Amino acid sequence: MERKVRVRFAPSPTGPLHMGGVRTALYNYLFAKKNGGDFILRIEDTDSHRFVPGAEDYIMESLAWCGIAIDEGVREGGPHAPYRQSERREIYLQYALQLIDSGHAYYAFDTPEELAAIRSAAEAEGKTFAYDFRVREKLATSLALSPEEVRRRIDAGEQWVVRFRMPENEEVHMHDLIRGDVTVNTSTLDDKVLYKSADALPTYHLANIVDDHLMEISHVIRGEEWLPSLPLHYLLYRALGWSDTQPQFAHLPLLLKPTGGGKLSKRDGDKMGFPVFPLRWVSPEGETARGYREDGYFPEAFVNMLALLGWNPGTEQEIFSMDELIEAFSLERVSKSGARFNPEKTRWFNAQYLHAKTDEEVAGLLLPLLRKKGVEADLAKTTRIVALLKERATFVSDLWDLSSFLFIAPQEYDAKGTAKFWKGENPARIAALREVLAGIGDFTKENAERIVHDWIVAREYPMGQVMNSFRLTLVGASSGPSIFDICEIIGKEETLRRIDTALEKLGR
Repeated sequence: MERKVRVRFAPSPTGPLHMGGVRTALYNYLFAKKNGGDFILRIEDTDSHRFVPGAEDYIMESLAWCGIAIDEGVREGGPHAPYRQSERREIYLQYALQLIDSGHAYYAFDTPEELAAIRSAAEAEGKTFAYDFRVREKLATSLALSPEEVRRRIDAGEQWVVRFRMPENEEVHMHDLIRGDVTVNTSTLDDKVLYKSADALPTYHLANIVDDHLMEISHVIRGEEWLPSLPLHYLLYRALGWSDTQPQFAHLPLLLKPTGGGKLSKRDGDKMGFPVFPLRWVSPEGETARGYREDGYFPEAFVNMLALLGWNPGTEQEIFSMDELIEAFSLERVSKSGARFNPEKTRWFNAQYLHAKTDEEVAGLLLPLLRKKGVEADLAKTTRIVALLKERATFVSDLWDLSSFLFIAPQEYDAKGTAKFWKGENPARIAALREVLAGIGDFTKENAERIVHDWIVAREYPMGQVMNSFRLTLVGASSGPSIFDICEIIGKEETLRRIDTALEKLGR
């Protein structure tokens, strides 16, 4: 019987979720849905010293905003609850002790101070200290101490850790679904800590292996920073007798800075003016970080952009709905090398999604922004304005900058445009044009444009001078959409009022 696909996204609540973490969640989700499987959210909060209040809720809100639906998790529940590791703490010790009993792990009683002294002594001799097969039987471990001494220390309340007993000089053969076959010799690896008595909690290595096994995870899709841990994880599955049900592994490439040199960080975003988190984050200390949502990005655009950072569909298609991503996604087309983030391309994606929305949809998104600006406008007028300007915008907020003069008459006039066009006979020509406009009964765009055009031609006025002076009175600047589109939207009375104001403020 074929094993059901079950994947997990297992972040630690140590701060805001980086966009690289969102991409990991997205790839897990796409893979699960493509293969009729389940997507599980597990919160790995065993490191109590790094826990940040609010981070767990932030993770869940971020996934919800992106449209990544969770099948099993802290809020959703499920057959393998609880899904928060701190609530599973009593599970892990039995497996740590099982590893000791089977000879695959041992107790170590070294204090942090003792280990620091050993490292310093090694460095003084120009060596690098590694806790491995070379030293484990010379230190305060259950491999060097008698069983009675080990029991005495434990009963006396001495702190201890459980370390994995890494085999000596063994080739570990592994397979990664993205990177292919990998072989590592165990003599290059140290004896990692699996469990700490100090806080009665496992480290990541033991907890994630145990939980992945108990939650029947079929595929572990995670960042490449975990690739060096893969030999240990393979050996842990073997030591616990779970090799037959061990998940398949896939390690995703890094997200790189726009310059390509190194991993994308918050500092890069701060320096270059883009967010690296899906939502705005406010730390318990009050520090803030920008978010894509608050910067005006559509979640679909953010997800579309992320999906193509490290994966390609093998076609020229760039715009994908979530359903299309699910249909097209495969781990075979995930890159081995790092993916360079391009902030401009991200803006391009948002523009594509904005332009694809109906004018009425975008108008509905613009109305709340207008109200914040103190402008009450109806949907019909706003929709007409959106239709006129949507293709010039990247964000909904851009539409205010592009169209504010259509809602509020200009209070001042561009100095450069005024110097260029409000001179000579132009003010007098605009005063005469006002009377022409006042006499038009059918003030539609087409009719007004025809009458004004014929009037200018008949008098042999320079078309550009008159029209740019006219635009200045309506917009306050020498750029913008078609003048007669503006006239039709603001109406005849407002058009005449704006000309009167300009004549008064700029002079005839």
